[in-house]
Amino acid sequence: MTLKARIENPAMLLPDAVKAINLLYKAAHSAGVPGSTLELVHLRASQINGCSACVDAGARGARKAGETEERLFALAAWRETPYFTEAERAALALAEAGTRLADQSDPVPDEIWDEAARHFDDKQLAGLVLWLATTNFFNRINATTRQPAPQNWG
Repeated sequence: MTLKARIENPAMLLPDAVKAINLLYKAAHSAGVPGSTLELVHLRASQINGCSACVDAGARGARKAGETEERLFALAAWRETPYFTEAERAALALAEAGTRLADQSDPVPDEIWDEAARHFDDKQLAGLVLWLATTNFFNRINATTRQPAPQNWG
């Protein structure tokens, strides 16, 4: 089956959107959060949202940046594996809560926020939140317009 996007990615159709997205990316990645943690947050949120293009790109990008296949394969079950640090677990819990906003009356409970704040300072928390919001932004664009994962990575 060949999947076809409904339209070209809207972020690419509107040049001012690309500029804004690049600024968000730069800001989030300059906050002092390890790149591997940002990669895991991106990939986990994309898995939850079922964004094939972001899951594909996220897994490939994480692998290219040195992430192990063992950790990538276990990411969906991160709570039940020994592969992630306490800081990564806190970031992943924050990512899941911040992605599944409608699943609870208190979408991001204090205990999840407080655990993340134990491992990250305010600037890093801001970077994590911005990166999660940017990831969810792209997930929603891609799902709405049915952006497929590339089929010719080779």
